[in-house]
Amino acid sequence: MNAMRLRRLPVLGALTAGGLVLLTAGPAFAHVSVQPGQAEKGGYSTINFKVPNERDDSSTVKLEVTLPADHPLASVMPQPVPGWDVKVTKSKLPKPMETHGEKITEAVTKVTWTGGKIEPGMFQQFPLSVGQLPDDADQLAFKALQTYDDKEVVRWIEEPKEGAAEPENPAPVLKLVAPAEGSDGAAAASGQDKGSEKAGAESSASKDASDDEDGSDTTARVLGIAGIVIGAAGVVFGVVASRRRSA
Repeated sequence: MNAMRLRRLPVLGALTAGGLVLLTAGPAFAHVSVQPGQAEKGGYSTINFKVPNERDDSSTVKLEVTLPADHPLASVMPQPVPGWDVKVTKSKLPKPMETHGEKITEAVTKVTWTGGKIEPGMFQQFPLSVGQLPDDADQLAFKALQTYDDKEVVRWIEEPKEGAAEPENPAPVLKLVAPAEGSDGAAAASGQDKGSEKAGAESSASKDASDDEDGSDTTARVLGIAGIVIGAAGVVFGVVASRRRSA
């Protein structure tokens, strides 16, 4: 009997340890994210910042989203969210950027929503129309601050790294993919290619015209020299003939 009890002890210990692991692990909390999770390079997209309320005893009352400074977006327009006020903050760019033939010296750097409330167990989406998305990046990270009515601020600002575990407070990330045929991104890329082709064609036409002009000049010089030679030969022939008649 004692032996049976001894054999049971390791089993009970393992189960107890497993229970402790389950208790201490706890549920994985949701975080602020971008929906949908991807958009086409070089195009325009409407994205939603999905904000779940993680607290049981307080409500979310403010969301601040900082846009990436290394890839400024020329167009950022928020969609009205009932019950919420929105503030768009613009900043001067360290280096002007050009889009659609226009030079842009400032861009939206932060969007802030206040005045509303996300109750416990609820979530809210905050839509933005953004563009033109860069074609030289694979993702954009939007750092977000979530404020609760008890003054707690959760900073979703850690950028996830490929191959590494998800950080504790990951920033919302928008993946950028190659544009599909016929899309805005593909049209933008096609426009750039056509611009390059046009410039090349104009350069080639200019070169051909220059070559034609050079050829025409050479032909004119040859004909002119030939005319002079023929004219001189005629004069010599005339002089010789005149002397023969005189003799």
